[in-house]
Amino acid sequence: MKTLDTESAARLSAAAAAAQIRAGRLSATDLLEACIERIEARDDAVRAWEHLDLAGARAAARRLDAGPQHGVLHGVVVGIKDMIDTAGMPTRYGSPIYAAHQPQEDAACVRRLREAGAIVLGKTVTTEFAAYHAGKTRHPHDPRHTPGGSSSGSAAAVADFQAGIALGTQTSGSTIRPASFNGVLGYKPTFGRFDVAGIKPLAPSLDTLGFLARSFADFDLIGQAFGLAADVPRPARALRVGVCRTDRWLSAEVPMRDAFERTAAKLAAHGAQLSEVVLPSQFDQLHGAHQIVMCREAARAYTYERHAHGARLSAAFRQLLADGLSYAELDEQEAWRQVHACREYFRMVMRDVDVLLTPAAPGEAPSDPVFTGNPVFNRVWTLLGVPCVTFPVDRGAAQLPLGVQVVGPVGGDEALLACAAWMAGHTAVSIG
Repeated sequence: MKTLDTESAARLSAAAAAAQIRAGRLSATDLLEACIERIEARDDAVRAWEHLDLAGARAAARRLDAGPQHGVLHGVVVGIKDMIDTAGMPTRYGSPIYAAHQPQEDAACVRRLREAGAIVLGKTVTTEFAAYHAGKTRHPHDPRHTPGGSSSGSAAAVADFQAGIALGTQTSGSTIRPASFNGVLGYKPTFGRFDVAGIKPLAPSLDTLGFLARSFADFDLIGQAFGLAADVPRPARALRVGVCRTDRWLSAEVPMRDAFERTAAKLAAHGAQLSEVVLPSQFDQLHGAHQIVMCREAARAYTYERHAHGARLSAAFRQLLADGLSYAELDEQEAWRQVHACREYFRMVMRDVDVLLTPAAPGEAPSDPVFTGNPVFNRVWTLLGVPCVTFPVDRGAAQLPLGVQVVGPVGGDEALLACAAWMAGHTAVSIG
């Protein structure tokens, strides 16, 4: 079998690698070894992995090479965020409390990946319980900067060519923001679209499985593996893009604002029909509603950890739980009243546009490795339960990636991915 050189193999997107394997030009074993070699060369700098199962991954690759084609992700190397149960591997949730925890069963999403032929290489670093306390991962392009959170290891591993795909989660902005910071693609599905069984909850009404990859063709394969409808085209007419700067526009740094405006202009130049979407002020109140819902639900979900292991929780996580306990039930009820009203209004907004264009983050990754960034451009969309995609469109002053975010209506994941792929085709830049 004629194989690619190691560096070239590791840099293939998941879809390109799967195609090479199907064509007999690359083996699953060679792809895996290319990723392992990349990790060995870069792990001291990037630190994306909490645990590597080299023996298990190599055995899986040999089985795949010895048998027939096994699913759409045959041979693709994946990383699993350490909030997600993975059989035979430690799953520590970013906390010393669970240092010895090893699940007996895969989470539903991990099972889907294995059934599609993916090779699970290991567990990627998460912040503590997918909240604020940063893990050890550093930005792959500049270790002086944060990789984001909470899916820090997943984003860094994909950005640094250590895995083709990685799973993340999002409760505030934990998939979209690190994807933007690291210059990869991020996809947060509609809330509830994919099974989250086996994922340690933070706030069950918000927690959403997420995906990080390097090409929209990768998302096509992921969609096939997870049951999305295949080959959904974007509208045949001009794409209707709502330009939504949000009430938090001034939270965006100047380079991000400039990149956003250039992106909108490029879309218009390529035939997109742009319109300004100004959401009413009640949407800005959702930032406070998100805080109440997340903290209240976390305080309920982490009763055991708080009582039995309070001293082993970080100060940041203890404060999150304390905030949750400080809110009254009436506060939570009022927060949900606001959410339901905004969800209904948003459905009307999306009748007039196909997608919204909005920033993915305030700017490039902050120059503080232990600050995971501000989810100010993510919270509202997570609370609304709508699908979101991000892709890189420029670089900031520190030459780190800047991403935009494309938002669709509830349940419109397939159409959103098709529209975002077209938009990225005319505006995205390659970061690598």
